[in-house]
Amino acid sequence: MKASHLVTGVMALTFSLAASADFTEGFNNVPGLASAGWIQTNTGTAPTNPWFQGNSGVFAAQAGPADSYAGADFLSSASGDINNWLISPTLILNNASVLSFYARSAGTSGFADVLDVAFSAGNGSGLGGFTVLGTIGGASPYPTEWTQFSFALPDVATGRIAFHQRGNFDTADYQGVDSVNVTLAQAVPEPETYAMLAFGLAGLALLRRRRGRIG
Repeated sequence: MKASHLVTGVMALTFSLAASADFTEGFNNVPGLASAGWIQTNTGTAPTNPWFQGNSGVFAAQAGPADSYAGADFLSSASGDINNWLISPTLILNNASVLSFYARSAGTSGFADVLDVAFSAGNGSGLGGFTVLGTIGGASPYPTEWTQFSFALPDVATGRIAFHQRGNFDTADYQGVDSVNVTLAQAVPEPETYAMLAFGLAGLALLRRRRGRIG
C-alpha cells in the first residue's frame, strides 16, 4: 500500500470515530420557524395567538438578543382551555440522545403556567402520537428565572420534540423557552475498529522506516 493511501485510510477512520451531530435552536426568528420545519398547532377552546417572538419587555432571553426566545401567554386562547403546540422538525437521533433547553415564566402573582415536553417517534406531527416526557409548572412551581431542563429521548432513529403550552385562559400568564439542544451520543468504536487503527498506524511507521533506510 502506498503511504498516501495508508494516510488517507487512517484519517478517514479517525474522522468516523469522532463524528457527531447536534440540533440547536435559539429562537432568533420565531415567525420564520416554519421554513426550518417547525410546526405550530393551536387547538384550544378559542385559539388565537400561537407561540411568538419573545417580549424583552417582560423578560430577556436566556442567551443571544434580548427577544430571542419563544414566548406563549394567556392570549393563546380567547377563553377556556389552552392547547398550544410548538413542534420541532424531524430529528435524526441515536440510542443516547438528550434534549436540553431553558424555560421560565413571568411569575405574576395569582397565575400559573404549564408546559408539557413531549416526543413522537418518526416524522409524524399528529398530536395523538406525542408522549409527555415531563411537565414544568402545574403541580410544581414554574421557575421564574431561566432554568435548564434535560430529558433522555427514546431509542429511535428519528422523532420530533414538542413544547405544549396548556392550561386555561383565566389562570395562564406568560412563559418562554430558549436554547434548545439535542445532543447525540458519541459512537463507541468496536474493539476491531481500534485494532484496524493500530494496524494502520503501525504500517505507516514501518513504511517510513523502510523509506528512511533506502534513502
